[in-house]
Amino acid sequence: MVEQTPPRPEYPRPQFVRERWLNLNGWWEFEFDPGQSGEARGLHEDGAYSARLLVPFCPESRLSGISNTDFLPCVWYRRDFTVPEDWSGQRILLHFGGVDYEATVWVNGRRVGAHRGGCTPFSFDVTDYLTPGENRLVVRAADDTRSPLQPSGKQSPRYESYGCMYTRTTGIWQTVWLEPVSPTRLERVWLRGDPGQGIISVRAWVAGSSKGVHLVPEAWLDGKSVGLAGGQSACSTVRFEIPLGEVQPWAPDSPALYDLKFTLVDERDQTLDEVSSYFGLRQVDIQGDRLLFNGKPLFMRLVLDQGFYPAGIYTAPTDEDLCGDIERALAMGFNGARLHQKVFEPRFLYWADKLGYLVWGEFPDWGLDTSRPEALRVMLPEWLAAIERDFNHPCIIGWCPFNETPRQRDPELIRTVYRLTKMIDPTRPVIDTSGYHHVETDLYDCHHYEQDPEKFAADFAAFREGGEPFRNDSGPAGSLPYAGQPYFVSEYGGIWWNPGQADEQAWGYGERPRSEEEFLTRYRRLTEALLKHPKMCGFCYTQLYDVEQEVNGLYTYAREAKFPPQMIAEINQQKAASEGR
Repeated sequence: MVEQTPPRPEYPRPQFVRERWLNLNGWWEFEFDPGQSGEARGLHEDGAYSARLLVPFCPESRLSGISNTDFLPCVWYRRDFTVPEDWSGQRILLHFGGVDYEATVWVNGRRVGAHRGGCTPFSFDVTDYLTPGENRLVVRAADDTRSPLQPSGKQSPRYESYGCMYTRTTGIWQTVWLEPVSPTRLERVWLRGDPGQGIISVRAWVAGSSKGVHLVPEAWLDGKSVGLAGGQSACSTVRFEIPLGEVQPWAPDSPALYDLKFTLVDERDQTLDEVSSYFGLRQVDIQGDRLLFNGKPLFMRLVLDQGFYPAGIYTAPTDEDLCGDIERALAMGFNGARLHQKVFEPRFLYWADKLGYLVWGEFPDWGLDTSRPEALRVMLPEWLAAIERDFNHPCIIGWCPFNETPRQRDPELIRTVYRLTKMIDPTRPVIDTSGYHHVETDLYDCHHYEQDPEKFAADFAAFREGGEPFRNDSGPAGSLPYAGQPYFVSEYGGIWWNPGQADEQAWGYGERPRSEEEFLTRYRRLTEALLKHPKMCGFCYTQLYDVEQEVNGLYTYAREAKFPPQMIAEINQQKAASEGR
């Protein structure tokens, strides 16, 4: 019998690639545990499981084979695996791309470890838990979307989806895989490019004994070696620079990527570890009220992307679906997206890097009560882990940890997260909380869903003449006063357009246009009000595609264009007034 290719077969970590690995996606045994009594019932060992589920799709999704959209406080997974014989003598790492929300892992009935956080990766060294031949892996996932101390983004806290809240995701939703590594190995790298000086600064972490060990980095461009730093004496942390013989900056219209290889060798010049990566040279700066990209003014033509899929919910059915969402946005003249209320998987960011697509990295903070001081303890480890995971992607031009936080939220919590984000990554601007109540921020943004183009433009008229900009949260107890930062409308539009759809729960912003012509006229006038404003550095339209009952997308949930893409692109790609300053 020929073994079928597992779903999502591509290597899941494109900026830290090792050649040997074993994909554990596919059919697993599965069990619901509403009373969270599974361990007492022996589900971590030989207890009975009543169903099967297709990993990496969550049990709420159709692709999982389960399609249970009720609240799932606890679920269990089990599968057997055999370690390849040629991995003998290596340490074996077990990797999870994402498990929502609290995961506990057993191998052969022995508890390996646990992880908390629904959107960040984790791994365990399971070498000492393995036996020759077949081994058993068990995962328990607990999930309480209604908890005020669990960030859940756009996952609905009600039984049903409603408004802009959608079907929940529980448990494993990204690839699970095994990887053989040397006891001494490269653990992670941070890459920082300087297009002006033509160098890549590297910070590398080495696990295991580093006595006599050297790290040899090399960079290629279009298959040609353009940078070699020589052997770097390895210790737990190594810092060095790779000078580049050819300098090609990464930009939306020319997304040049350098291939990188890091080889860890011992004192006998024997290879201990080899990791492939890539990088793009680009620089994001703020100069007064202007956002600069590689030294030139940048106007962000962004679209809101929720990262939901009809059959997979949080998980794209295929790698091509991730790429396809970017291509659809580019076809309509957008140059990037807000990755909204979700930490997108690394393969999405890989395609954004390849295609020259600018994105803001965000966190699914909705559901977390940030008026409670303990919320910082919950959020901060996962947010910093997300920054660590995605730091090297050139497509990410900024971070935004919160969205639409009302004024009763703890301002010091927001300030702390903003400052720690800046401390961890000083290379990118940070928006403290998108729209509403700003506390301390590099860019000043607002959300504005006025549907009358004349009123919409009038709300920004005073700002054009040197007055105060439109703010969502004003007044004596309101937002941080505007202090001359780059300013943009990071949510607008959301025009309701679903002709022929009979769903009574469907909604969008404002009154539905009566015709395609009326829709396009409204879209044009709203968008041109921002393009023609000399103090705007960008916009973000809501949204790229419909999601369940929210039908204000430019594409349907099935990714069918509602209008010829070139008609939207013609509007979006007009030259912005701020680009001529």
